[in-house]
Amino acid sequence: MNDREKSDVAVVAMKLTNKAGEPAAESVEPRATTKGNADQQTTRRAQDRESVSHALERIRQVARLRKQERFTSLFHHLNLETLRTAFYALRRDAAPGVDGLTWRAYEADLDPLIENLRDRLQRGAYRASPARRQYIPKPDGRQRPLAIAALEDKIVQRATVAVLNAIYEEDFLGFSYGFRPGRGQHDALDALAVGIEKRKVNFILDADIQQFLDPLS
Repeated sequence: MNDREKSDVAVVAMKLTNKAGEPAAESVEPRATTKGNADQQTTRRAQDRESVSHALERIRQVARLRKQERFTSLFHHLNLETLRTAFYALRRDAAPGVDGLTWRAYEADLDPLIENLRDRLQRGAYRASPARRQYIPKPDGRQRPLAIAALEDKIVQRATVAVLNAIYEEDFLGFSYGFRPGRGQHDALDALAVGIEKRKVNFILDADIQQFLDPLS
């Protein structure tokens, strides 16, 4: 072997030595992408909403067509789909209750937590936690007491309200606006303005029960 050949062998040996500590490209397994997980979550949330929507529509139809009958079995509607849908309808930045749980912390372990909550509901072991009291200043200098529920209580409350709304929305009259889905005080004011302009009005009664909501919150 001449000097040139020896030099070429040395260069090749040096390159192989430098790469000796590097893993082979084909031995590396691709990691699961966060986009794939996000897509799966989005798909399941859409499936949950569709399932809950169909269930609530069936309740509405029964409430609409069979007004003389009474519902005696609704508890099974507080299932995984309804509870997950209720969870994702909550505010992400809401203050935690006495449990100290935030929305993000609960979502990180959502599946086992929701299953545990469902199981406790179905076997009668679920108990609501005491609400955390917080005061909000009012324009007149007084403070309005506000009760902040624990996160799981919010989930159960929202799921229960969805089921009950499907029943009682069929009984409310058109001029009722308080605490109804898709309606609010601005809708009531718009209806009042139209009524005053289109009909002859002699009296307008504005009544408010002083501090009515304070003992309820």
